Amino acid sequence: MALTIEQFPLYILNTAGQELIFTVSDAVTVSNFFNVKYVAEVHISTVDINLATTTAIVGTFKTTPNNAGVGMFQFSPVVESFVSPDNLAALGSSYKTIATTAIINHPLHLVDKFSLNDNVLRYLKIRFTVEGSATADGTVSVQNTVDSSQYSLINGYLKHTDKLKLIAGHFGYDNAKFNMGALEGQFLTNAPLTQYANIDDYGTLSFMATPNPSFPSTTTVDEVAFKYYNSSNGIISAETVENIDANGGYTTWDSDTKKQILHIGCFPANLQNWSSFFATAMGLDLSYYTVRLLDSSNADISETVTININCPTLKGFEPIRLTWLNQWGVWDYYTFKMKSTRTLSTKGSTYEQLAGTWNESIYLPSGYRGGKKAFRVNATEKIKMNTEFVNEAESEWFEELINSPEVYILEGFESTVSTTQLLNQYVVPVRLTTSSYTRKTVANDKLMQYTFEVEKSKTLRTQSV
Repeated sequence: MALTIEQFPLYILNTAGQELIFTVSDAVTVSNFFNVKYVAEVHISTVDINLATTTAIVGTFKTTPNNAGVGMFQFSPVVESFVSPDNLAALGSSYKTIATTAIINHPLHLVDKFSLNDNVLRYLKIRFTVEGSATADGTVSVQNTVDSSQYSLINGYLKHTDKLKLIAGHFGYDNAKFNMGALEGQFLTNAPLTQYANIDDYGTLSFMATPNPSFPSTTTVDEVAFKYYNSSNGIISAETVENIDANGGYTTWDSDTKKQILHIGCFPANLQNWSSFFATAMGLDLSYYTVRLLDSSNADISETVTININCPTLKGFEPIRLTWLNQWGVWDYYTFKMKSTRTLSTKGSTYEQLAGTWNESIYLPSGYRGGKKAFRVNATEKIKMNTEFVNEAESEWFEELINSPEVYILEGFESTVSTTQLLNQYVVPVRLTTSSYTRKTVANDKLMQYTFEVEKSKTLRTQSV
């Protein structure tokens, strides 16, 4: 009997944070050999994996047969370190029509049109072997080999409420909803389909761009369509942006991981960067617009996201836009436009200064010398912000903000900023200090509003004396 993979993930596309269980067995080797161990040679790569080479090997792991005579492996702790969020836009994208290069880069959130992914997705493939020795003290050698399929792993996780499927002993989460095809594919977000943004807010939507094998008549995503509406629901104008190299996407699809997930700059400030249609619509009572993906025959292949333009607040509250890493390893956004407060706290060290000059020819007292002085002062800023009244879908969605390991304040569009200067003024790292969250419902709470507090991660380091 040969070495067999008895259990493996049910689906090819998986999140790196879920349990990635593989079970292998070889009853003959276990029964007839000594010092038996199952060995897993793990390959992770950005291109299709060739197990005959060693270029993609990230580790070799061994386990002894359990009581059932099988070897059981859990690989999520291994693969989690090989995927990460995209914070910068990929080469070939653009910001205010200036192409991204190794020297001129920009935050992903500011991208004009499309951007490939650099870090969100990786391929996994494993070569399993079983080894043993003919005698108790004999030389251990490989007895049998079997190779796994190639899996795609994204920088995400599963919630306890995500329903797993179990078929013939294999389990997994069905990610088919993210396939773009004859059915409406979903973007990589749990955000409501109707979102709100200020006219100067940046942001992206991300999606799986891998061709859907279930719908061979469809091609990859061909373009993104924008349709602009006025407050009377009348169409002002419409435009499409092709998924091609010149727009930050790809003209020809291949299996490189960077082409499996794409990001679209689709919020108002991104469109201000480059779109004349959007600029015209801004002057013609623009109220909201829609975003959807099309195939090469101009058929809809994605859900439609509606982005409403927030009216300027008459109370003068400062809007604060947060972006956070969502469940699927890409970015979600929300603009807090109600009351916010900023608190500045300082912490420093002090010393006792001499009251006069002790290292001169004569002693002279000076009014500014002496007493307790601050040697250094470090300042930390905290911001408390409030949502508007929200619905139940938004209430559930905010749970991901509480759980997110990466949160940032995202500053808005600036028409005067040079496209070649360092863009460190747009993305401000913060730490969410709100540690508890109560999910509200209309039945229990009627009107639902939330308060969050963040602390700027970077301490303001002032002069030392």
